[in-house]
Amino acid sequence: MKYDFKKVNGGVCAAKGFSANGLNCGINPDKNKNDLCLVYSDVMCNTAAVYTQNKVKGAPIVVTKRNLEKSGGKSQAIIANSKNANTANADGEQKAERMCILAAQELDISPEQVIVASTGVIGEVLPIEPIENAVKKLKEGLSYDGNERAVNAIMTTDTVKKEFAVQFIIDGKTCTLGGMAKGSGMIHPNMATTLNFITTDTAIESELMQKALSEVVKVTYNCLTVDGDTSTNDMISVMANGMAGNEMICTENEYYEIFKEALYEVLMNLTRMLAKDGEGATKLIECTCEKASDLDTAITVAKSIVRSPLVKSGIFGSDANWGRILCAIGYAEADFDINKVDVDVSSGAGSIAACRNGLIIGFSEEEAKKVLLEDEIFIDVKLNNGDISAKAWGCDLTYDYVKINGDYRS
Repeated sequence: MKYDFKKVNGGVCAAKGFSANGLNCGINPDKNKNDLCLVYSDVMCNTAAVYTQNKVKGAPIVVTKRNLEKSGGKSQAIIANSKNANTANADGEQKAERMCILAAQELDISPEQVIVASTGVIGEVLPIEPIENAVKKLKEGLSYDGNERAVNAIMTTDTVKKEFAVQFIIDGKTCTLGGMAKGSGMIHPNMATTLNFITTDTAIESELMQKALSEVVKVTYNCLTVDGDTSTNDMISVMANGMAGNEMICTENEYYEIFKEALYEVLMNLTRMLAKDGEGATKLIECTCEKASDLDTAITVAKSIVRSPLVKSGIFGSDANWGRILCAIGYAEADFDINKVDVDVSSGAGSIAACRNGLIIGFSEEEAKKVLLEDEIFIDVKLNNGDISAKAWGCDLTYDYVKINGDYRS
């Protein structure tokens, strides 16, 4: 990192002026699990967002895009539910718009200033009555430390909450950027069931923030894969309320670069959390492709490895079948010389040279087993054809993944 960032607590509430709440409104029959959340900024926010590229898009995606177009890239609140994706339903947009109206009425803002999101089962009609009955209580419970209640409300098969926030200095002012994410399965973003809400008190123009978000997503979320399925409801939104008091960032100057790096730091860490908590996962896989001729090549090769079912299965079984890694590199749709490729595999238990000049080399099975038994596995690929690098994140493929998705609707 070129700049200094301090990790802080608070997730979506870490930045000044942001409050949140979450509760169980009844969509989820498990009363111990929140299923509806609200995030609110004390003042209007410049807003940027990216969405799934799946041709089937959840109704909340359609409504949120329309709202931001109407409001000129402004928003002040987020309302989101879990357990039901509100996707592929005839009344989906009507229900999503109703959620915006309900939140807006309680907060005394315009419905076009509300971001709406849903996650859960696709194709089941979203019951709106539980949301209508709960919104008043949801608003009354807003607090500047309500982030954990909110993040709990967007979790589905997630086993851990996913929050991250950092502080940094811009224009002599202390700025904060943080957020929350959900996602465990149906994860192969292409923006792009992962929802991600980022908040910041930095003052920055919407267009510049959109540019930064699109570029950072390319090297974080779009380099993440759990199972190869791109969700219908993927969305990342960033709300900036300017309450840190820095001069508005209007050009791609040093302050913009600091903001962009802070955004990368938060999204990269949330990406790692999403990968590590993949459905049924026991291990995180992080692949770095170095010495590539260009960024797209580095991304393509790294992602080809972490999405390979055979590589993922081998990592699960701690099987040092390096040929699977080499195979995944070989079918990556990128231009490079396989005869120059080197591969190393490492973990907290050590490092193993797996391949040199495109050929598998001798290694100790015993030492390789020790390396692969750890819960974070790092695969380092050198194409030896340039100076560009990129990372991709994934997880192992386990028996539990099939079990979880075999009865997901129940």
